[in-house]
Amino acid sequence: MVKIYGLLLALAVSSCGAHKEQNDLTDNKSVSNSENITGPIALKSIKHSVHHLASDGLMGRKTGSEGLEKAAVYIENFFKDNQVKPYFETYRDSFQTKENFIGYNVVGYIEGQDPVLKNEFVILGAHYDHIGTATAVQGDVIANGANDDASGTVAVMEWAKYFQEMKNNKRSILFTLYDAEEMGLLGSRHLAKRLKDENLDLYTMINFEMIGVPRNPDQSMGYITGYDLSNMGEKLNVYAEQKILGYLEKAKAYNLFQRSDNFPFYEVFNIPAQAISTFDFANFEYYHHVDDEPDKIDFDHMTTFINKMIPALEGMINAPTKEIKLHE
Repeated sequence: MVKIYGLLLALAVSSCGAHKEQNDLTDNKSVSNSENITGPIALKSIKHSVHHLASDGLMGRKTGSEGLEKAAVYIENFFKDNQVKPYFETYRDSFQTKENFIGYNVVGYIEGQDPVLKNEFVILGAHYDHIGTATAVQGDVIANGANDDASGTVAVMEWAKYFQEMKNNKRSILFTLYDAEEMGLLGSRHLAKRLKDENLDLYTMINFEMIGVPRNPDQSMGYITGYDLSNMGEKLNVYAEQKILGYLEKAKAYNLFQRSDNFPFYEVFNIPAQAISTFDFANFEYYHHVDDEPDKIDFDHMTTFINKMIPALEGMINAPTKEIKLHE
């Protein structure tokens, strides 16, 4: 996640009481027993990918590094192994940073099944880069970035696998993993402009950021940034037939809507483009810290969340009209 001013101070303070969340549907307590997890996406696959992307061997996945290259290759191979096609000539959407690093987003594509709606696109995204190193703790300097944002990256990868297997998406889907988010959303800015220049008919975009830890059971499982800008949160809950997403006051206070990879798509396309997270400033102490490692991830929660999002995403992708809209 892009640096948030005052975040370290905020992490030391209990989270403010959340806004009273609208549309109380089904209660969704996080699952603590893996035997109770239901859904097509398996915990074992999620855990394997998070452990790989957040391993010491990838050295914190900093833009321009060997570790970032290894992460990109892993994502590409995952797409290839699961018959998810590249959207461009290759999976890579390359760009140059001011520091003369070559960055590259990784973009997978599944064409829609409806002869008309396939011309409209939905983007599911997350950033796969991280900061490389951080302040040493007991000699460890590698900032592994398991929650930030291997968790979101793996969710997008798993949904790509799911939709390719099911072939039930009426609209076309781009699965976009961004580089250089930590340098100021450089990868998503580049891709948003490129797709706009190509006149892509983009319906919605959702970015997934830090979904590896659960919130309190009396709160919505996750929250959506820019909640009041559109009806996306409400509609996703309706499609899911339970309340998965709500409002977080601190997300507004820290302007998280503009600090993650959804924002360039909102700016460039003027469409509902928002981020979803389960990190709420009170449930995770290791932001940009060397201890953001796989052992801090609640894989039961993460697997449950990824599976619960499937009907929400299917509802959005398959709705007969563009039901999710910006508020006027």
